[in-house]
Amino acid sequence: MEFSHFDQEGNAVMVDVSGKEITQRTALARGNIRVSRDVFEAVAGKRVKKGDVLTVAQVAGIMGTKKTSELIPMCHLLNLTNSEVRFEMHPEKSEITAYCQVKTEGKTGVEMEALTGVSVALLTIYDMCKAIDKRMVIEDIHLCKKQGGKSGDFTF
Repeated sequence: MEFSHFDQEGNAVMVDVSGKEITQRTALARGNIRVSRDVFEAVAGKRVKKGDVLTVAQVAGIMGTKKTSELIPMCHLLNLTNSEVRFEMHPEKSEITAYCQVKTEGKTGVEMEALTGVSVALLTIYDMCKAIDKRMVIEDIHLCKKQGGKSGDFTF
C-alpha cells in the first residue's frame, strides 16, 4: 500500500493536488455527547451559566471547519463555500448529536473539515457544561457521507 503523505525517502509531504480538476465537494460528519440528566436539562432549558450552549457550539464548530488546515498536518487550506452545524437532542438517552456539513469547489475534499467541525462543537458543549458534571462522553465521531472528487461518493 502506498501512503500519499510520504515521499520515496519517507519524508512527510503535502499531497500535490495541482493537477486535479476543480469539482463540487461535500462532506457530512456526526458525533455524540452523552451527558447527565442535569446537563441535558440545563442545555435544553438554556440554563447553563456560560450561555446558550448549542448556539455557542454551533459557532465554534463552524469556526473549527475554517481552521482545519491549521490543526491537521498536511491538510490543504480550502476556500469553503458553506459550513453548517446542527444538533439533535435525544432526551431518552441524555444525548446530543452534532452534525456538520461542509462544501467547497476545489481540488480536494472536505472530510477533515466536517470531522473537525463536529469535534469542536462537541468539545465546546463539554467545556460549557463541565462545571455541572465532568462525566460527559464524546463518542462515535465519523464521516457519514462525502460527494465529489476522484474517489467518488461515499456513504456510511
